[in-house]
Amino acid sequence: MFEDRFALIVGITASIGTFLYGFDTGIATTTIAHPSWRAYMGNPTNGITGAVVSTYIAGEAIGAVFQILIADRLGRKRFMQLCCILVTIGCIVQAAAQSIPMFLVGRILAGIAVGAISGTVPVYLSEISSPKTRGFIGGLGGVGLSSGTMTANWVGYACGYAPYGAIQWRLPLAMQLPWGIILFIGLSTYMPDSPRQLVQKGRVDEAKHVFARIRSDLESEEVQREFGIMHAQIEYEMQRKILTFGEMFKLYRRRVAVCPDSDVRDRSERNPATLYKSLGIEAQTILALAAVWGTCAFVSNVIAINYLPDRWGRRKMLLAGLSCVIITEIYCAVMQREFQYTNNRVGKAFAVVGIFVFVICYYALINSVTWLYGAEVVPMSIRSRMVGLSAVAHYVVNVGITQAGPTAFANIHENYYYVFVACCACYLVIVYMFFPESESRQGQVLVYANGKTLEEIAASFGDKVIEAGEPIVAGESYSAVEKGHSAHVDVKV
Repeated sequence: MFEDRFALIVGITASIGTFLYGFDTGIATTTIAHPSWRAYMGNPTNGITGAVVSTYIAGEAIGAVFQILIADRLGRKRFMQLCCILVTIGCIVQAAAQSIPMFLVGRILAGIAVGAISGTVPVYLSEISSPKTRGFIGGLGGVGLSSGTMTANWVGYACGYAPYGAIQWRLPLAMQLPWGIILFIGLSTYMPDSPRQLVQKGRVDEAKHVFARIRSDLESEEVQREFGIMHAQIEYEMQRKILTFGEMFKLYRRRVAVCPDSDVRDRSERNPATLYKSLGIEAQTILALAAVWGTCAFVSNVIAINYLPDRWGRRKMLLAGLSCVIITEIYCAVMQREFQYTNNRVGKAFAVVGIFVFVICYYALINSVTWLYGAEVVPMSIRSRMVGLSAVAHYVVNVGITQAGPTAFANIHENYYYVFVACCACYLVIVYMFFPESESRQGQVLVYANGKTLEEIAASFGDKVIEAGEPIVAGESYSAVEKGHSAHVDVKV
């Protein structure tokens, strides 16, 4: 039985934010493929149709910038509420669009909201979960994404059978509307503020109350002890105002370097529709395969977060996941080369199998960890800004992949897979060399026998951890970081 029931309910509700990311991203791809949409919009050129995707991703990048600039000022809850309002407006505009410009405005508004909230959700989840269940609760952000992708793919497949007309594309777009409203209601009623951000804002008594509520699995004395450590560490990190990314790098160079890497890595994952087309598979069958693909992603993700992050560890999952991705990318390249231009149905079936092996490996071992690890490793004072920066990098790379993919497959064919193989190989080396372990540590004396708090993670990077009641010496933060380790530290968080 899950002990942190309230944290579980809050985590599932918060993951609606990443569900919106997966659903809103996926639904537009199938929507603009419908002939009825193209006819209604005056048969737009390929360039204008491409703008539907590119403007949305640009909006996501803008949203991530907003997270960097204002999320800490507004607080986690208010910032996510603002995103819910914005995404609802954007979805209404898209579903009611009478022209391409109106549709693009809706896509941009939704993109800004989704880009902002998808980076805030993992921060929020990491701050409201316990050390021993943080891998599961934090991993719900990745599950939200995979469930959104799965739902969008099945809706796209079902609408392929809808009668010709506006209902084919207005209905799936309108299905985006309830989710932002549901999340807004949750944020306005039972979802608490982050106790760590309340401490940061000086609202200590309120933070104690919230902390005791989300840590109902603890005895009163344990609650006081962990809260004291959390309070002391946050105050220690707040003694210097860090205004620029240069100052962040100077103080926390290893943690700042690891945070974006943990997020950019997942761009080796992509929709396999291009490969399906290259294998000569029909359009409706492609939609069915995409729906099954999304289902495999969701199921493997759900199964994995129940067992792996808090038992096996984040670093091991990333190493295993990247290794599997490299092998399956090579397999897909070889199979496409051998069977793309043949009538060998068995060979093409084996090529499709490679895609499904890939998605299971990726979503079971990598997806949820990339959403969580970056939020875990950076200190409270810069967490939202650094995760926002990671999200910006994510969307910038996403633009490159989205724009280059069709042209690259058309010109260099299966060799484009080797670009991803090279990228994943580089990330594999980076993870092995520089990413500390973040699984539970048996026999840990401080606070828990089976896990570290977010504040204790500082020690994994050679930074100072403050005990409750320990006096804070001004200027100590610089010297503590400069004495940190520069090589790989195989510690457990």
